[in-house]
Order: sequence, then structure tokens, then C-alpha cells
Amino acid sequence: MPSFKIDTSTAIVFVAVPAAPKVVNKQTGEIALDRETGAQMMTVGLTVADEGEANLYTVSIPASGIPEGLQVGMPVSVVGLKARDWENEFNGQKRHGISFRAVALVPAQFPAAVQG
Repeated sequence: MPSFKIDTSTAIVFVAVPAAPKVVNKQTGEIALDRETGAQMMTVGLTVADEGEANLYTVSIPASGIPEGLQVGMPVSVVGLKARDWENEFNGQKRHGISFRAVALVPAQFPAAVQG
């Protein structure tokens, strides 16, 4: 399934939900691993504001891409953000949506215009 790059170069991005292990199976507590590298995956809630609109995205990121000291409210830059659509069937119900994945988060500084 193809993925699509998302350009956040003009956006202001904040951490809205702290990083947590991405759980694959809630019953067993199994944590998701990157299929290519085997790295543990984390999820982070990011508020992305651009062109007068803000949205909350849950983004999957390898644990190695989460900076130490990441806190709610912290401005970040997102490295390699991509979106992918998905569809599955669970208990006879079809579900679909868009998943977001990034390579890493990097602490960012507020632009001078925002600092006031």
C-alpha cells in the first residue's frame, strides 16, 4: 500500500499526548516492532497547525526517534512524516482510516513571530 509524504515545513507542531509504547494486542500487551529494523514503536499525539487550521494526529515513531525529555506542549519538528490509508475487518465489521508514521521528532524553537 503506498504512503504519502506530508510537508510540515510551514506548520507549527506541538506534542499534545506524551510518547507511549505502541500496543499491537491489548490482551497480551504485545508492543509493535518496526518491520524493517525490529525497533520498538511508540505513538505520540501531535497538534499540527498550518494555514489557520489545527489537527491532532497520532503518529507512530521508532523509540530511537523520540528525543529525551519530550514533554506535552513542546514544539517539535517532524522528520519524514508519511500517511498511509488502511482497511481491515474485525468481528465482521470493516474499518478504515489513515495512519501516520515518522522517522523522528526533533525539539524545535518557536519562530520569532510566535514568541512575541
